[in-house]
Amino acid sequence: MKKILIASFDMEVGGVERSLISMLNSFDYNKHEIDLMLYRHQGDFMPLLPKMPTLLQEDKYYSTFRKSIGEIIREKNYTLAFSRLLSKLHTSFYKKVKGLDEAGYYQMQLMWKYCLPFLPSLDSEYDVAISYLWPHYFIADKVKARKKIAWIHTDYSNIDTDVEMDLQMWDKFDYIIAVSDACRDSFLGKYKKLKEKTVVIENIISQEFITIMGDELLPNPLKNDERFKILTVARLSHAKGIDNAVKALKILKDKGLKDIVWYIVGYGGDEDFLKELISKYNMKENFILLGKKINPYPFIKACDLYVQPSRYEGKAVTVTEAQILGKPVLITNYPTAKSQVENGFDGVITKNLSIEGLAEEIEKLYRNEHLRNRLCNNLKDINFSNSYELEKLYRLLV
Repeated sequence: MKKILIASFDMEVGGVERSLISMLNSFDYNKHEIDLMLYRHQGDFMPLLPKMPTLLQEDKYYSTFRKSIGEIIREKNYTLAFSRLLSKLHTSFYKKVKGLDEAGYYQMQLMWKYCLPFLPSLDSEYDVAISYLWPHYFIADKVKARKKIAWIHTDYSNIDTDVEMDLQMWDKFDYIIAVSDACRDSFLGKYKKLKEKTVVIENIISQEFITIMGDELLPNPLKNDERFKILTVARLSHAKGIDNAVKALKILKDKGLKDIVWYIVGYGGDEDFLKELISKYNMKENFILLGKKINPYPFIKACDLYVQPSRYEGKAVTVTEAQILGKPVLITNYPTAKSQVENGFDGVITKNLSIEGLAEEIEKLYRNEHLRNRLCNNLKDINFSNSYELEKLYRLLV
C-alpha cells in the first residue's frame, strides 16, 4: 500500500476545493493510504471531506497563510508577520515599477520565499507527496517523499510571476499536472523547459453527486423570478470578470431588455467594489449577489442561462457542472475556453473578451430559445463522469 500526502490550503467554497473533494471520494483506498494536510481547518466544505483520508492536525505556522498580518501579530508570531509585511512592501514597489494594478500571485511567491526558512518540516516520509494548489513550496521544501507531484488549475499566461523563482520550485517535482490541454499549453508557454514532466489529468467530476445535490430543496429566489435568469458561480475576483458582467447587463438594460436578471453565487475580495458598481449603474434589481452557497446546484438548475464571464481560467469546474445539470452555457473567449466548450454544440464562446461581445452573445441566447434548447439537447447524451482520469494519476504513483 502506497503512503500518499495531499496538501492544500483550506476548504473554503471554490472550484478547486470541490474538485479535491471529488478526487478524494474517488480514490482506491485499498491500495492507497492517504494523509491530507490542510494549512487551515476552515471552510464550509470541511464537512464534505470523506472519512477515508487521515486529516493531519492543523499546524499553527502554516495556518498563518490564511490569516491577516494583524491576526499573526496578535498571536505573537512576529517572524512570520514580518515576513508577510516584507512581501507586501516588496510587491507594492514591484507594482509601481511595472505599472501593474494587480500582482497577487507575485506577492504569494514572495510571501512563501520570506516565510520558508521559519516553517517546520513534516516528520513523516511518503511514497508520493501531492501539492494541490500553487504555490507548492511546502511539498517542494518541507516534505520528504520518493516522488513529488504538483497540480495547476489556472491559465499561467495571464498571471504575473517571477519565472526564475518558480522554476527553482518546479524543479523539485517529478510531475506537474494540468487540468486541461489548454491549461498545460499556457503553462508551457511560460515554463518551456518543464514540458517533459507536465501531463494532463482533468478535474474528477461525479455526475451522480451533482445531479442529486441539484434536487436539494433550498430557499431559492430564482424559482419565483419570472424574468430571464442568468447565473454565475464564481469567486468575486478580478479573474472571474464579474465587473464586466455588470457592465454587459447595463448595455442590455439600456437597449430595453429589462426582464433579464443576473444572479451571482460566490464571495470574495471584490464584493464591496461590485456593490458600488451595481449601485452606480442603478442595477440593484437586475444584478443580485447571493453570497456564498455550500450547494450551488439548485441555483444552477433554476437558471435559464449559465454564464462564465472570466478573464482567464484553467478549466472552470462550474461550467461542466452547469452542463451536467442540462443548462445552456456561455463562456468568454479566454485562452483555454475551447478546451471546455465546443462552440455552438454544448455551449457558446464569445467572439472576444470585450464587454460588448459578452452582451451581444447574451442577447442572442436570450432571443433564440431554439438555440438554447439545441444546446441543452446536445448535453443529454454526454457522459461527464470521468473517474477514469484517476487511472492516469495511479500510473504516476508507481
